[in-house]
Amino acid sequence: MRQDERVPIDRSELSSLTGLIEQVTDRITKMAEDASTAKEETTASELFAIERALSSAKRRLVRFLGGR
Repeated sequence: MRQDERVPIDRSELSSLTGLIEQVTDRITKMAEDASTAKEETTASELFAIERALSSAKRRLVRFLGGR
């Protein structure tokens, strides 16, 4: 691809994906909290790490969408 060629970005699709990431994050958080309550610390730790990664991805998407 030449440098002056641009790939069109479907902003509505990215916005929709932001909502889906939020829903998945909420589900992962619930599972992590349940694992923590059940004293399954390794599982809880991994799920909380996934939660943080998803939250970070959502923030980046929101910044990207708001920055254009």
